[in-house]
Amino acid sequence: GGWFATLLDSAVGCAIHTTLPAGKAYTTLELKVNMVRALTDGVPLVRAEGKVIHAGRQVATAEGRIVGPDGKLYAHATTTCLIFDQPIGAKPA
Repeated sequence: GGWFATLLDSAVGCAIHTTLPAGKAYTTLELKVNMVRALTDGVPLVRAEGKVIHAGRQVATAEGRIVGPDGKLYAHATTTCLIFDQPIGAKPA
């Protein structure tokens, strides 16, 4: 489950990141993961997809999916992220 959550958090976070201008950053406020199929070593490759649902001034939401090469769904997730000012050149915490 942790592997699914990590991969999906990255996919949805990257989707939200693409909407941010310079000087803005984000952090995950909430992540909801649904695992619908076991992932075994018999599956050679999976793809994580992230799609923005809403990107506002302070909050953004996105959804993500993990799918196999045959199109089968293995897990899906939704996230809510907080958007905040990150001064240009500042190092993330």
